Amino acid sequence: MFISSAFAQTAPAAAAGGSMQDSLMSMLPLVLMFVVLYFVMIRPQMKKQKEHRAMVDALAKGDEVVTAGGLLGRVSKMGDNYIGVEIANGVEIQVQRSAVVQVLPKGTIK
Repeated sequence: MFISSAFAQTAPAAAAGGSMQDSLMSMLPLVLMFVVLYFVMIRPQMKKQKEHRAMVDALAKGDEVVTAGGLLGRVSKMGDNYIGVEIANGVEIQVQRSAVVQVLPKGTIK
């Protein structure tokens, strides 16, 4: 009564079935976007993670480190997942190995 019939119109190219080249060309911007995303965001992040893992694996007793919380200290104990960091004379805390963000040059902390 109030609704009229609607008919879908098809484009001449869609009615003919289109070609494989047209479908590939329509996907090209999406593929290019993923390639740029990989080289701009994913690859540098993977490189940074690899460098951090190598730094954490190379930690040794006596190294001066900065933790993710901003604490500076000297590594006094080593464990598999945790390290002991002496932040003052007689004050030692335990932190996860992955919480170490930077190894300082020897003699930085006095």
